[in-house]
Amino acid sequence: MATENEMGIRERYQYLRRMQPRYAHADRAAKKQLLDEMKAYTGLHRKSLIRRLKGDLHYTVRGGKRPRVYGAEVDAALAVIWEALDYVCAERLQPNLVSTGLLLAHHGELPWSPQLEGQLDMISIATVRRHLPRRPEAQRRRQPQPPPNRHQQQIPAYRMPRDIAEPGHFELDLVHHCGDVTVGEYVYTLQMIDVATGWSCRRAILGRSYVVVADALAYLFQRLPFPMVELHPDNGSEFLNAHLLSFLQHELPALALSRSRPGHPNDNRLVEEKNGSLVRHYLGTRRLDTVTQTRYLNTLYARMDDYHNFIQPVMKQIDKQWVAATASTTPRAHPSSGSVRCSPATLRSARHYLPSGSSSTPC
Repeated sequence: MATENEMGIRERYQYLRRMQPRYAHADRAAKKQLLDEMKAYTGLHRKSLIRRLKGDLHYTVRGGKRPRVYGAEVDAALAVIWEALDYVCAERLQPNLVSTGLLLAHHGELPWSPQLEGQLDMISIATVRRHLPRRPEAQRRRQPQPPPNRHQQQIPAYRMPRDIAEPGHFELDLVHHCGDVTVGEYVYTLQMIDVATGWSCRRAILGRSYVVVADALAYLFQRLPFPMVELHPDNGSEFLNAHLLSFLQHELPALALSRSRPGHPNDNRLVEEKNGSLVRHYLGTRRLDTVTQTRYLNTLYARMDDYHNFIQPVMKQIDKQWVAATASTTPRAHPSSGSVRCSPATLRSARHYLPSGSSSTPC
């Protein structure tokens, strides 16, 4: 819509009709001046002015909109067929409109007529997309983003280095024992892995409220043979909430908190691997949801802690070497070999990662 200081379209055409004879009989320099003047008055580009001045400047009103081709019958049929095909995209829906519509009509789910069949056969993908109703909330592929957790913004997010030599930097995670459904309360395993030494400890909890998570952490802290320096959980709300952060501040004021980056499970790579080898390997994927099962797991985990922390040897990667590509192989990263002997005095010393086939001295 034109403002008070702008020309309307009819005024612009009337002005250009008066300027057209002057422009046609002017020389090159005068045409340049006239174009500058008309550009300032009309706001049009110079090339647009030249095209208009060379043509017919009689303004004609644009014709009315095209009549609607597809009516309410087609819209209703599209909605029924779309729902029957589980809300697929228009590209997958359009080629199957007639065949699916005939099946629905055969079972009395859709009124059918030759006219409707003809329209569904000729409708384009773009028109189908325009005529589809709004997708139901439960069927939307992209769910709305949750509100940002203010505690996430206060805690740094990164991947802890693998070459940390000081013990006490722990990765933290939860393992769900929900089976095939996540409905109701069920058992979780809270697991902590030390980056430097591989020391592991676990505690089973029923639910993931602040009370049970704080109780499990307090129990595990007391069983550690070295002080806690850093705790590195993921971005779950069971860890990043005001109650648990207040508990950690009260119990371990000097504890450093960090977290993994959202969508980067390898930031907690050690505890993620142990979730499989030290939890799923023993318990599988069955559902556990009773107090008796929780207590039994904690009895089992107490024995596992002694076995895996005092008896089993540990391996740890120290670096990677890039192996160049050859005619028969692709480039890849290969871990370098080496070993470190550990003694009972240090409880657990880091073992270097050994490639398959190499020999090592057990701790």
